[in-house]
Amino acid sequence: MVQTYRSPVRIYKHPFEIVMAAYEMRFPTCPQIPIFVGSEVAFEYKSEDGAEWVIERKCQLNIDAPYLVKKIAGVDYVYFTQKNSLNRRRRTLDIEASNISFASRIVVKENCTYYVHAENPNWTCFEQSASLDVKSFFGFETTVEKLAVKQYAANLAKGKEILEFFIEELLKKTTYIPPFQDPPHDDQIDETISVADSAIECKETSEGDVVIVGAKEPTRRKSLRTSTTATSATPIAAQASAEDDGVPRTVRASSFDDAESKLEAEYIRRFLGQLNPLEESRLCELKYSLETQHKGKLPNDAHLLRFLRARDFDVAKAKDMVHGSIIWRKQHNVDKLLEEWKPPSPMTHYFPGCWHHVDKSGRPLYLLRLGQLDTKGLLRSCGVENIVKLTLSVCEEGLQKTAEATKRLGVPISSWSLLVDLDGLSMRHLWRPGVQCLLRIIEIVEAHYPETMGQVLIVRAPRVFPVMWTLVSPFIDERTRKKFFISGVGGGELRDELRRHIDDTYLPDFLGGSCLTNCGFGGHVPKTLYRPVEETVDAATSSDVLDSMYTSTSTSKGCPVEVVIAIDTAGSVLTWDFDVLKSECEFVVYYTEKKVEQPPAPSSPTLNPVEKVSAALGGSSHPQPTVAAAPELTLGQDLQLEEKANVFHEGDSMQGSHYCSRAGTYILQWRVPETTLLNSSAFDFGSHKCRFMYYYEILNSADFRGSVASLETFRSSSFSSIAAPPSPSCSTPGISKK
Repeated sequence: MVQTYRSPVRIYKHPFEIVMAAYEMRFPTCPQIPIFVGSEVAFEYKSEDGAEWVIERKCQLNIDAPYLVKKIAGVDYVYFTQKNSLNRRRRTLDIEASNISFASRIVVKENCTYYVHAENPNWTCFEQSASLDVKSFFGFETTVEKLAVKQYAANLAKGKEILEFFIEELLKKTTYIPPFQDPPHDDQIDETISVADSAIECKETSEGDVVIVGAKEPTRRKSLRTSTTATSATPIAAQASAEDDGVPRTVRASSFDDAESKLEAEYIRRFLGQLNPLEESRLCELKYSLETQHKGKLPNDAHLLRFLRARDFDVAKAKDMVHGSIIWRKQHNVDKLLEEWKPPSPMTHYFPGCWHHVDKSGRPLYLLRLGQLDTKGLLRSCGVENIVKLTLSVCEEGLQKTAEATKRLGVPISSWSLLVDLDGLSMRHLWRPGVQCLLRIIEIVEAHYPETMGQVLIVRAPRVFPVMWTLVSPFIDERTRKKFFISGVGGGELRDELRRHIDDTYLPDFLGGSCLTNCGFGGHVPKTLYRPVEETVDAATSSDVLDSMYTSTSTSKGCPVEVVIAIDTAGSVLTWDFDVLKSECEFVVYYTEKKVEQPPAPSSPTLNPVEKVSAALGGSSHPQPTVAAAPELTLGQDLQLEEKANVFHEGDSMQGSHYCSRAGTYILQWRVPETTLLNSSAFDFGSHKCRFMYYYEILNSADFRGSVASLETFRSSSFSSIAAPPSPSCSTPGISKK
């Protein structure tokens, strides 16, 4: 496998001529570079005017390799050839280096360039790229490859430091070396030019411009004299502010920017963080390879670095990730989300989250009162699409806020913090469509906003929290899980814990602090704001959480809808949710120790016409059983009522749960209410049909029993990590739907 390296632009705040003179001081030997034993000139060329100088050297290196490798190779030193092409007129130096030793087994190539900074002619830029291809080396290919990469990275870190040393030594002797100037020619001497057909005179001014006189209006032509500061250097976009040069620079804050600049080492250090040479190289490789393939907008440098970190600086994997993100952003018009999207009214009034100052590390802080969030209400009133857009808007704002914090503080701020208050969390938050929506959001965020979460502080966690964590944690990346911390303490003890992460002046009021917040109070979204079910279900996608998880059915007189659920382990939790779409129905839960089979489909008893009349007059010889799936069961004997009957009307939406203290069979039953039957016509056999949609799920005790116990360990300690992935026994509960 070919190993590659590409450096960011390194800037020496000295003129090109000073840097070149200091660079030549490294030859023929350089004590500051121990592996550089010496060099000899193999070829040299100088142009007559002195503008061009090409010199090729054979360099002797003492590679720091294990003795065994050197013994097998039969050498103590290796040799490289280095060709330097200096152009004083253009003020550039190009360097090409390759190995002589073992050229058939190992191919090493290196290219370096020095040139003048495009914005400051008194600064010099340096770029470097290299490749290593170990084809064969006596069975030590992997060892040699790792050794070469390690040593090359170490030498890169010393390169700038060594050149700065020689520059300082040179400045003790001289502070100025004049740039190269071409010798004067006849056409560059100041003179008056006679033009025969118009008698126009041309004179050169002291500024170097040619003024044409004798015409109606003086005009100017560019001087023929070559500027001594002209350069062919590649432009470098201003990305970092400089404190000592007066050159104005700006920091780009948006999440996606036009790819128009090269990465500078100083900019990386100040605005992206301290990276080792190979990490810098991977960032450059990713940025420049994307520039060649995408002519439009690319993620800015800070965001590209997040993708690299998420893939452990594997350029190929990070590049695939960025490609997918760019396509996704275009498909969903994410770049204009903050400008064009407006949250629906229920979301504005009932979503309990907001940005709130910063934590003690300077990271933007987001507050979420999850325990006060009506997941179902927001999903039913706003739809999945708006909930996803709300999340994306928070992520986009987070990218902007981290960039602003970096600019304001002068240190890299690449992520934000999340403080989650779980006070009020209950089983209703385990509504499976809401959890499915959350999992979809997690998938989107991890794919397109990697490494944006600095830490997640979870406070006031109730006993139900481990159940939710068991459902969600398997879908959270391991790197992200390590950033989750939980505290179960409250009151003054909680405030003391929070002060370690958040300045006392920014402590939220709802957690005992004095700082007011813009967080909404949350609460239940009124059912009058719910959209009709047909509007919340996106017909264009069968993966919609409401469409794919609910069963639509109906019940009528004498024809109840029943779901038979076998519970094998005591301590499991049975949850359900249903919406009445038309008319009204009665809901009840039964329990029996006996095994009951699920009926193939709800159906009415088969009655002949005489029996139907008798039933209508109250004289039926076939009384309705309590449970249609098991007519032999008798209420109060081998059948018990677990949840008493409640009547729900058209438009009602009901969430519920039941702790199954006993193993056995539980039966969910929806039926036409007795009051409706009493008010109906005696001979009405088919009306009063109630249409509804339902969903249920079993949370097995084995899935969260250990988590509940572990929660107790957080109640007497400070913030503790909950990063450990769930054990195999804590798998995500499946969806059971009939």
